[in-house]
Amino acid sequence: MAALGGVLACALMLGAAPFAAPVQDAPVLLAAHRAIYDLSLAYTRGNSQIEAVRGRIVYDFDGNACSGYSLEFRQVSVVDNGEGKVSTSDLRSTTWEGADARSFTFKSQNFLNQDLVDTVDGRADRRAKVTAVNLQKPQRRKLRLGSEVVFPTEHMVRAIEAGRAGRTILSFPVFDGSDTGDKVFNTLTVVGKTIAPGVRVADDAAGKEPKLAAMPRWPVTISYFARNKASQSGEQTPDYAIGFELYENGISRALMLDYNDFVVRGTMTSLELKQPKPCP
Repeated sequence: MAALGGVLACALMLGAAPFAAPVQDAPVLLAAHRAIYDLSLAYTRGNSQIEAVRGRIVYDFDGNACSGYSLEFRQVSVVDNGEGKVSTSDLRSTTWEGADARSFTFKSQNFLNQDLVDTVDGRADRRAKVTAVNLQKPQRRKLRLGSEVVFPTEHMVRAIEAGRAGRTILSFPVFDGSDTGDKVFNTLTVVGKTIAPGVRVADDAAGKEPKLAAMPRWPVTISYFARNKASQSGEQTPDYAIGFELYENGISRALMLDYNDFVVRGTMTSLELKQPKPCP
């Protein structure tokens, strides 16, 4: 879930201006915002025993292109496995990413049925030839990753740039500090055709926000593949995938969280655009 993150700061002042094609070379300006998504089971696959899912995501993003971007994220999910077997997971994370996309700090706690099962705390710094990761929790470790590794907010910026330019496929490794804080995921990002303003008007909280009415968005799917898994057939199944509609200012709606044997829908029920913090 942390990949969601992204998957975000510095609000766009759109007013009521008519839509014009975006300037591809213009910098991506991300909107500081707080969004809430209600979770429900979309569908299952194969022999999945999942009967129902309910829960909520709170996504609180802030910052600007000078000071960097912070994210407070919480996802609570209640999963009914049938026959009275219900489990509750509670993921809480806080991240900060430098405006130059070269520094990333991350903290998270994962609870299962109110018991703490995972704690992660660390920092990553991307340098010319290496990305250095210093973990404090779950245990003190130093990792050396490739300099091609991308952090979550930069990932989202690249997806928006691809949408503007009409490019459909992005592929690169991503480090988001999730799980035990030492994993790198190979990612495949597919960006669909632009949804122009006024087309397929959103039927959730995003559709009620006037500042989004004049903004294009793109259907995006991101698949995450663990780098340490090899497929004997040559076709690797992603660990998980996230689908959503991505606005040009980084706000996401219509979430689909794909865990392979079941898919969870995230419906935006609340959206608050924050006052932009100008650069000094």
